[in-house]
Amino acid sequence: MTRLVVATENPGKLREIARALGEVGIEVVGHDSLADRTPVEETGETFADNARIKAEAWSRRSPWPVLADDSGLEVDALDGAPGVRSARFGGPGLDDAGRASLVLARMASFPEAARRTARFRCVLAVASAGRTLATFEGTVEGRIAETARGTNGFGYDPIFFHPPSGCTTAELSPEQKQRISHRGQALERFLEALARRDPRLGPYE
Repeated sequence: MTRLVVATENPGKLREIARALGEVGIEVVGHDSLADRTPVEETGETFADNARIKAEAWSRRSPWPVLADDSGLEVDALDGAPGVRSARFGGPGLDDAGRASLVLARMASFPEAARRTARFRCVLAVASAGRTLATFEGTVEGRIAETARGTNGFGYDPIFFHPPSGCTTAELSPEQKQRISHRGQALERFLEALARRDPRLGPYE
């Protein structure tokens, strides 16, 4: 597996995945490199559902294997929201900063740190010719910060406080974030599967 199409319209995700896979010699191209770029509707009820839906749909259009990710923020006090709607939370009129501000506003009635627990969750699906080959998951635990801090990362990073690091994930360098992030964990499991020549991802030359 020397070339992989990554099915995402999020440039931040594409950069993170390309950085990680480039280190092991896998060329990453965006799905905008394919002739058919018709959007794929995410109709699943879980991150795994949506990752598989996207990977399988795009792999039917691609001569190379496709990796798709679905990921987001789960806030315990909000009954797991934004969850699978993380990228659409609050409706189409909001950008990343607007969605993060909406989470902060809804958490205003939960000032205690113990009530602000949250996690980032990511599921990666790898598919070829319309069939999912394998999925890989990663999570990172933390809590919702009182205010947005940091300019690195994207999405909800400025409001996600990671206690072991003592800062939000938007205050971490890309290398630091890669080591602890939900997507970094899922990518590491994918790379481990490649390294041990997992038969699900074969054939190998």
